[in-house]
Amino acid sequence: MRVAVLSDIHGNWRALEAVLDDLDRQGVDEILSLGDTIGYGPEPAEVVRALRARGVISVMGNHELALVSRSYAARLQGAARDSLRLTRDLLDSDALGWLAGLPAWLVHRGARLVHGCPPESMTVYLFSPTPNRLQRLFASYPEQRCFAGHTHTLELFTEQDGQVVRERLVAGALELDPRGRALVLAGSVGQPRDHLGRQAKYLLWDPEADRIEVRAVDYDVQATVRLLHERGFPAVNARRLGG
Repeated sequence: MRVAVLSDIHGNWRALEAVLDDLDRQGVDEILSLGDTIGYGPEPAEVVRALRARGVISVMGNHELALVSRSYAARLQGAARDSLRLTRDLLDSDALGWLAGLPAWLVHRGARLVHGCPPESMTVYLFSPTPNRLQRLFASYPEQRCFAGHTHTLELFTEQDGQVVRERLVAGALELDPRGRALVLAGSVGQPRDHLGRQAKYLLWDPEADRIEVRAVDYDVQATVRLLHERGFPAVNARRLGG
């Protein structure tokens, strides 16, 4: 069994298209998405259409939450707020309904899936958590494996016998310790902010072998940058991609 774990696509269809081509070559059996399907990127409709056509299992991210919660949307500032307004105009009612119906979290193949922070937050970031905070987080849910997004970074937090370890993920495969627990930050397909560069990132997960692999995929970044400018998205969105 090979499962693709995607996160933070952010309306970047060119990045997602390249990732889908790559996972097809890898012989993936199933696709999971950790939310923030939309926001920041210029082609949200194309992204939603592709995920639905593929039967992707997804949870809700904070950008989807902003589409359905006026109180949360009011808290957004700057590029996130302006991108949300443009994104809403690019989506039809059917796509908006699908996004609004996504669950806040779920358990699939024995692993917890959540956008921000376990056990169920769509909005809380896991930037540089302390060992004490990690211990509290691991105590807050029962599953041995958890996948999260939101930070756009690639990191692994492990816990065994009350001891927690944090490490950056690098491209390639990694065996998970069957005796311990693991919380994996899956990076970003559409707007990576990791230490590996601006390629689209996703994970391959083999639940039976208890192994993950970081995949970094080239795509036409400048095509996305040009469309961001043409559709009036905030300039910072393009700069974050290197455009």
